[in-house]
Amino acid sequence: MSLKIRLSRGGAKKRPFYRIVVADSRSPRDGRYIEKIGTFNPLLPRDSEDRIQLDTDRVKHWLSNGALPTDRVLRFLDAEGIMKREPRNNPEKAKPGKKRLEREETKRAAEEEKAAAAKEAAEQEAADKESAEQEAADTAAAAEEEAEEKATDEAAAEEAKEASE
Repeated sequence: MSLKIRLSRGGAKKRPFYRIVVADSRSPRDGRYIEKIGTFNPLLPRDSEDRIQLDTDRVKHWLSNGALPTDRVLRFLDAEGIMKREPRNNPEKAKPGKKRLEREETKRAAEEEKAAAAKEAAEQEAADKESAEQEAADTAAAAEEEAEEKATDEAAAEEAKEASE
């Protein structure tokens, strides 16, 4: 007969309360059990002392007789320091699915296109600004040359006037 230390559900609808029991592995979850060795009330806060009640002497007795705890009960026993539970690690389970990978790929491509367009717009704006500055400098230089020409023309006209007088 293979024994399990497991949870047996009780309580009302949407108000769970569990007994921690030792039962034959073939018996139903909430059915016949050999001995009740504790309780678990998931509705209480995690730091409450009444959340998990265990008779540690009986737990050790049943473990020595070959009873195997379920994963949830093993967590309780690990918290009590009775047994050690190795954390599970399945890196394949954490990987995203195909559809999510496709969505991320299209999103990344759209972001790259947007960044390239923004970069191109910034380069175009810089080039436009540079050409505008160049045009302004050329216009200023042309205006300066015109002013100099007018000044030399006026000076030449005044000299000619003075010479004719």
